[in-house]
Amino acid sequence: MTEIEGSKFIERGAHKGKGIAVFTSGGDSQGMNAAVRSVVRMGIYLGCKVYFIREGYQGMVDGGSNIVEANWSSVSCIIHKGGTIIGSARCKDFREREGRLKAAKNLVENGITNLVVIGGDGSLTGADLFRQEWPSLLDELLKTNQITAEQREKYKFLQIAGLVGSIDNDFCGTDMTIGTDSALHRIIEAIDAIVSTAYSHQRTFIMEVMGRHCGYLALVAALTSEADYAFVPESPAPDNWQKKLCLKLEQERQAGQRLNIIIVSEGAIDRNGDPITAELVKKVVVDNLHQDTRVTVLGHVQRGGNPSAFDRILGSRMGAEAVMALMEADETTEPCVISLDGNQAVRVPLMECVKQTKAVAQAMADKEWEKAVALRGKSFMRNLETYKMLTRLKPPKDAFDEQGRGKVRFYVHFFIYNLNYVA
Repeated sequence: MTEIEGSKFIERGAHKGKGIAVFTSGGDSQGMNAAVRSVVRMGIYLGCKVYFIREGYQGMVDGGSNIVEANWSSVSCIIHKGGTIIGSARCKDFREREGRLKAAKNLVENGITNLVVIGGDGSLTGADLFRQEWPSLLDELLKTNQITAEQREKYKFLQIAGLVGSIDNDFCGTDMTIGTDSALHRIIEAIDAIVSTAYSHQRTFIMEVMGRHCGYLALVAALTSEADYAFVPESPAPDNWQKKLCLKLEQERQAGQRLNIIIVSEGAIDRNGDPITAELVKKVVVDNLHQDTRVTVLGHVQRGGNPSAFDRILGSRMGAEAVMALMEADETTEPCVISLDGNQAVRVPLMECVKQTKAVAQAMADKEWEKAVALRGKSFMRNLETYKMLTRLKPPKDAFDEQGRGKVRFYVHFFIYNLNYVA
């Protein structure tokens, strides 16, 4: 068989005897099970002993039946399921060194020195801290006779690979996080259903979607549902947003539109940092326009249900790449997170991505809104530009010549610049 150029042969059983554990931490998201399945089967193919750590970091700290060896059939018939079959939990114990000491002992007892962490930036940051402390944790366990000198030497290095599971798409360094696409499907399905009744009764509907610190879901949902107005935390509405919102809705009704859709991210704020809630938006519309207005909070429906085809593929590819990253790592390799760059699963330094993600939050705290949008990346920025352009009541003046005819060059430039990055 001729090897394809640019590919590399992965020999079955090439890493026999190595121990890998996979766990999910923090909020669940659709597609996590696809990632878990991929990690288990890729690890077994390479000859590794693969373990589930149930209930996230809490299971790692508690040990016992929470750490179980997986086999090929353990992950059969799970790729289509939402959530995570191995459970997830917040863990206060792991935040303390005493908890991490217990976790280290449990890993050593099971021969685990490679971890695949599926979660958000908090989960990944915790894993990096655990890796940094690993030598001192083993020294302390040896000193207290909880492990042997042989174990201390055999398991002296801990390797980490992260996958970002979050429906918010709030992690910098990747085009998409596991679960985002499925959550968008839930939102669009709900909006499409609501549009029918809104049209019948000439109502205004305000949809609150998830995204406590990131407006990606609200922005892309607004773009793909023709929403009339969107509130996202990275690009707050102007100080007179109440007047602008009402003027826009009123003009659209005068133009013959029978309904209005407004999307509000749960983390929406104004330029002073004060929250803008769906109920507040409703009050503004009702008090000023007297429209029949309803609020729909989608809540955890966005996290539920079966993952989309995209999230199943994303989880599968990222899981396989995470195992390969661990197998190729040595004591000098820094922790990586598996990211989506274009159409490729790539490895990027974990803490660089965490640092940039925290920089977005800092920019928002400092009210540097343009910087916050830019830090989210080109895709987010151009989605925002595209949404603002396509929801204008009238085309911009510079789109026409002196005779009032449309400038072809303007539209070609705009769409080539933007539509490559939509969604």
